[in-house]
Amino acid sequence: GSINRKLINISIRLIIRDIMVVNYSDQDILNADKSIYLAGPTPKDADFIISWRKMACKLLEDKGFDGVVYVPEHSDWKNKYIYDEQVSWELEALGRASIIVFWIPNKYPDKLGYATNAEFGYWLKNGNILYGRDKCSKKTKYLDWLYELEYNIKPFDNMEDLLDEAINKVNNNDFKFIKKM
Repeated sequence: GSINRKLINISIRLIIRDIMVVNYSDQDILNADKSIYLAGPTPKDADFIISWRKMACKLLEDKGFDGVVYVPEHSDWKNKYIYDEQVSWELEALGRASIIVFWIPNKYPDKLGYATNAEFGYWLKNGNILYGRDKCSKKTKYLDWLYELEYNIKPFDNMEDLLDEAINKVNNNDFKFIKKM
């Protein structure tokens, strides 16, 4: 029951102090002092397109990130979910994240990210967002403009640089960084 779930969460918190744990949307949401939520479009056809989040998780692990990475995809990387359960998991994990990293690789037709655009707008004023997109991304001009307006910095155009900055901010407890002009 709920007591076992609490004990598991406590045990996991003790274990994850020195390693990275990926928390997928088909798992209970973990609590963590240091966490990154990987926000952005999810491939519609996971059998043919590899999620950008796989590379992001690998980069975070290679860089020695030692917190929780919230991934709004199933642990088998298949795009199968019950809508209400999925969006509830996402909303709760987004609210718990130390920092929300938006990566928008809009170079594929199936990754237009309509829900991502809504999430971006919803969380933008929260103050703990980092945003980046491929140099060749399409239809991100308005997101770029909003991000620059609220944070007074340009979007990242390289995933590795974006994740480096996320790790730096999480490690330095620099979670709220809206810089109004």
